[in-house]
Amino acid sequence: MADIHEIAGRHLAAALAEAGRAGLAEDLLGRAMLGQVIRLYRRHRSASDIAHELEFAARNLDDDEDYAFMRP
Repeated sequence: MADIHEIAGRHLAAALAEAGRAGLAEDLLGRAMLGQVIRLYRRHRSASDIAHELEFAARNLDDDEDYAFMRP
Protein backbone atom coordinates (compact mmCIF):
# COMPACT_ATOMS: atom_id res chain seq x y z
CA MET A 1 0.00 0.00 0.00
CA ALA A 2 1.39 3.42 -1.01
CA ASP A 3 1.72 6.13 1.58
CA ILE A 4 0.12 9.54 1.11
CA HIS A 5 3.42 11.20 0.18
CA GLU A 6 4.03 8.67 -2.60
CA ILE A 7 0.54 9.29 -3.99
CA ALA A 8 1.02 13.07 -3.93
CA GLY A 9 4.49 12.74 -5.46
CA ARG A 10 3.23 10.65 -8.36
CA HIS A 11 0.48 13.15 -9.12
CA LEU A 12 2.89 16.07 -8.91
CA ALA A 13 5.32 14.29 -11.27
CA ALA A 14 2.50 13.68 -13.73
CA ALA A 15 1.37 17.32 -13.50
CA LEU A 16 4.96 18.51 -14.06
CA ALA A 17 5.27 16.32 -17.13
CA GLU A 18 1.97 17.57 -18.53
CA ALA A 19 2.87 21.21 -17.84
CA GLY A 20 6.24 20.67 -19.50
CA ARG A 21 4.60 19.25 -22.62
CA ALA A 22 2.31 22.29 -22.68
CA GLY A 23 5.27 24.65 -22.33
CA LEU A 24 4.14 25.93 -18.93
CA ALA A 25 6.61 26.96 -16.23
CA GLU A 26 7.03 24.79 -13.14
CA ASP A 27 6.57 27.88 -10.96
CA LEU A 28 3.14 28.47 -12.47
CA LEU A 29 2.20 24.87 -11.78
CA GLY A 30 3.40 25.25 -8.18
CA ARG A 31 1.24 28.33 -7.70
CA ALA A 32 -1.77 26.57 -9.21
CA MET A 33 -1.21 23.49 -7.03
CA LEU A 34 -0.89 25.65 -3.91
CA GLY A 35 -4.18 27.29 -4.82
CA GLN A 36 -5.81 23.89 -5.14
CA VAL A 37 -4.39 22.77 -1.79
CA ILE A 38 -5.76 25.91 -0.12
CA ARG A 39 -9.14 25.19 -1.73
CA LEU A 40 -9.01 21.69 -0.26
CA TYR A 41 -8.00 22.97 3.18
CA ARG A 42 -10.86 25.50 3.20
CA ARG A 43 -13.34 22.63 3.07
CA HIS A 44 -12.55 21.67 6.67
CA ARG A 45 -10.16 24.26 8.14
CA SER A 46 -10.41 27.88 9.17
CA ALA A 47 -8.53 30.63 7.36
CA SER A 48 -6.46 31.16 10.51
CA ASP A 49 -5.53 27.47 10.67
CA ILE A 50 -4.51 27.50 7.00
CA ALA A 51 -2.43 30.64 7.55
CA HIS A 52 -0.63 28.96 10.46
CA GLU A 53 0.08 25.88 8.30
CA LEU A 54 1.53 28.04 5.52
CA GLU A 55 3.52 30.15 7.98
CA PHE A 56 5.00 27.00 9.54
CA ALA A 57 6.03 25.74 6.11
CA ALA A 58 7.55 29.11 5.20
CA ARG A 59 9.53 29.34 8.45
CA ASN A 60 10.96 25.87 7.87
CA LEU A 61 12.03 26.02 4.21
CA ASP A 62 15.73 25.49 4.98
CA ASP A 63 16.38 21.74 5.17
CA ASP A 64 19.72 22.39 6.89
CA GLU A 65 18.13 23.98 9.96
CA ASP A 66 16.03 22.52 12.75
CA TYR A 67 12.34 23.30 12.72
CA ALA A 68 11.62 26.75 14.12
CA PHE A 69 9.84 25.32 17.18
CA MET A 70 13.04 23.40 18.02
CA ARG A 71 15.34 26.44 17.80
CA PRO A 72 16.44 28.19 21.02
